[in-house]
Amino acid sequence: MIEVKNLHKSFGDVQVLKGIDATFEKGKTNLIIGQSGAGKTVFLKSLIGLHQPEKGIIYFDRRNSLDFSKKDMQQWRQEIGMVFQGSALFDSQTVEENLMFPLQMFTNFSREEMLEKVNTSLSRVNLKNSNKKLPVELSGGMQKRVAIARAIVMNPKYLFCDEPNSGLDPETAIIIDNLIQEITTEYNITTVINTHDMNSVMEIGEKIVFLKEGLKAWEGTKEDVFKTDNEAVTDFVYSSELFKKVRKMYIEGKH
Repeated sequence: MIEVKNLHKSFGDVQVLKGIDATFEKGKTNLIIGQSGAGKTVFLKSLIGLHQPEKGIIYFDRRNSLDFSKKDMQQWRQEIGMVFQGSALFDSQTVEENLMFPLQMFTNFSREEMLEKVNTSLSRVNLKNSNKKLPVELSGGMQKRVAIARAIVMNPKYLFCDEPNSGLDPETAIIIDNLIQEITTEYNITTVINTHDMNSVMEIGEKIVFLKEGLKAWEGTKEDVFKTDNEAVTDFVYSSELFKKVRKMYIEGKH
């Protein structure tokens, strides 16, 4: 579990995060949503240590990451898996070498042990026997699955995903969503996803935190989205006619 209390982050005179409180639950897909400029990316980067907040607390299973020593930080980074927007694979390295990278950086495993973990992770994302392929030889969806495999190769306690469906067609996006949710449940990890994809919200939004202008304006589940009278949320989620119709059907009991 991740608990955030009164988190503030500014850049110069611009205050981006204005005292956010949020809890991200273990074994669930926790989504961060909001308009562009709401603070989603800064919030996510603060959680993973890429930004240093001026004020607040971030507990990772009761450990305040903002008070970590250098040794604590090194240990904590081994507990984190990250799926970057655009996959962020090393183009000149094979799939196997991409997955080996965190193992070589953070462990003392033998090559045989690392290869076993690589193969296990690739098998889990349905990319068995793709070890020697280069990223350029893979589709966008396959590259995203490699990125997920790399994120879980260390058996992390916490998984962070930044716009995991960016650039994917709707069908592939659903596959990636379902894969992330399955892994979250199977590994019993705390997964936090920064997304603007409303299909993801409706598919896998077990816990949703809605940000507006640097504040948490609402939180709930995908079921709660249909029932909320929070105007900021409804304006954001139901900006398309499709979701307006879905909500109307839900309210009328036709879902």
